[in-house]
Amino acid sequence: MLAPARSFADTRASCAELPPPPVAPVDPKAAARHGIAYKAMPREVVGVDVESLITVNSAADVASKRAGLIAYVWKSPRLPDGSPRVEHGVSAPPLAGLSSAARIDALIVPLKYEMTSRVFHVLARRPNGRLALYHNGHNEPAATMLRTVDGLLGRGYSVLVFAMPFMHWNAQPIADPAVPGKSVTITSHDALVRWESPSFSALTFFLEPVAVALNYAIATYRPSSVQMIGLSGGGWTTTVYAAIDPRITRSYPAAGSLPFHLRPASLNVTSSVGDWEQRRDTLPGFYGIAEYLDLYVMAAAERRRRQLQVLNRFDPCCFSGVGHRDYAAVVSHRTGVIGQGSWDVLEDATHDEHTISPYALSVILHDLDVHRDGL
Repeated sequence: MLAPARSFADTRASCAELPPPPVAPVDPKAAARHGIAYKAMPREVVGVDVESLITVNSAADVASKRAGLIAYVWKSPRLPDGSPRVEHGVSAPPLAGLSSAARIDALIVPLKYEMTSRVFHVLARRPNGRLALYHNGHNEPAATMLRTVDGLLGRGYSVLVFAMPFMHWNAQPIADPAVPGKSVTITSHDALVRWESPSFSALTFFLEPVAVALNYAIATYRPSSVQMIGLSGGGWTTTVYAAIDPRITRSYPAAGSLPFHLRPASLNVTSSVGDWEQRRDTLPGFYGIAEYLDLYVMAAAERRRRQLQVLNRFDPCCFSGVGHRDYAAVVSHRTGVIGQGSWDVLEDATHDEHTISPYALSVILHDLDVHRDGL
């Protein structure tokens, strides 16, 4: 259960005790390596009415679109209620070296087409009663994952660590949808179009592990709040899952998406188009219910919910530049109009890597401290 809300006086006193949020200048060397396109608004935003692109206008719209997305993914009116198989005290080589981990459990989530998803549950040495989810991306190296998870553990958060389907420790074959008894190897999520049908959505491979692992963690440990962080493809998962499951209190998608009207303006056009799961042309039914601008609002509009989108200005992979300034204030305003949550963007210009930088992590951890009780 979530902790009870505190009074305004308690809130003011608590915030006064905290240091101000971290700030950092633009890295001059990174800026010098990039042209004006990384520093000025793109032409594609001229004449675009962002307010009209957001179709979520009320709490009723949030509920309706959330129900529509859940029905699309699971062909059911509700999120999955299953539980994983749990292996306690496992060795997890991908997470070797975490200094603040007390124990690592493995949660094995069964999926259709003979698939499973392995989720690591890392328990903190000094738990604070809160839960964090970290979702890795497609092919990112371990450094960002370890830095972020260790930072959360050091604050007392126990952490569920996810990998995308067919990636990292979830690399595995899948049963062929057309040939019984045959297994095939997936090297790109674009191949999943073969599994999509009116009776099944391959989006469950991405989203069901989060729902099922979260079911277990909440039932077993009853955390006072749940926060989710993800990088790249994991940032996409964080964006989508936070929109459909209000159990996520705060979410921090990093380098995970841009609204469709800004994709052509991206300075990394090919990689910013996204894989099968991220595109309107491949999933018109899903994104016809809610586009990214709607998903941002849905992740934050309710009371005590918050989303901070992290975008790297000089990212060599995805969603770089400053085009997000086109929609940031509009999404923030719409979120506030609908409910009592909050939404914002962190534009990180301290580096030119595809990562959650030390600076961005410091902002996320500060944000968690400030909003730890839904203030």
